[in-house]
Amino acid sequence: MRRIGVLISGRGSNMLALADAVATERIPNAGIAVVISNVTTAAGLERARERGIETVALDHRGKTREEHDRAMAAELRAREVDLVCLAGYMRLLSSWFTREFEHRILNIHPSLLPAFPGLNAQQQAIDYGVKFTGCTVHLVDEELDHGPIIKQAVVPVLPDDTEETLSARILIEEHRIYAEAVALMLGGKFKIEGRRIVQRQ
Repeated sequence: MRRIGVLISGRGSNMLALADAVATERIPNAGIAVVISNVTTAAGLERARERGIETVALDHRGKTREEHDRAMAAELRAREVDLVCLAGYMRLLSSWFTREFEHRILNIHPSLLPAFPGLNAQQQAIDYGVKFTGCTVHLVDEELDHGPIIKQAVVPVLPDDTEETLSARILIEEHRIYAEAVALMLGGKFKIEGRRIVQRQ
């Protein structure tokens, strides 16, 4: 069985969607080995425990970024994690961590990257006046919201959208494509060619 580690900072919506996908075998032959949060009061920790998933809270305060990331890496290695999934993890990872788990860290971002990286991507899309936005699952590298793209989904921006209404519609697609991307990566039927993830039959 392949083992997934999930990093969260908040409610863990995408973490729960991944747990559902594992339970229904949309991510086959896999399990979530641990959920780690840098916020000890994150709601997602209790929601993971309710699912019987092991949790670890590692407060980042008082540590350098790399010190905190090394502590997370030790927890992930102890559980022999194959893939690390960021699910609302609100801290930049150190270069050390991204090298240590190279091509094994996934992130989901609520825009069609490379458009609207960083925070408040949904409001950025509304403010810019685009007609379509969406979400992107990508490999994590040393740059923010930058690594090779695995999956994307398009969501229309409606004339009366607020950040909240647009975010809610994007989130539905996030839950769908994150599970698809994780299944693809764990299945190993792909190769990385520059910035391209090429699926193999």
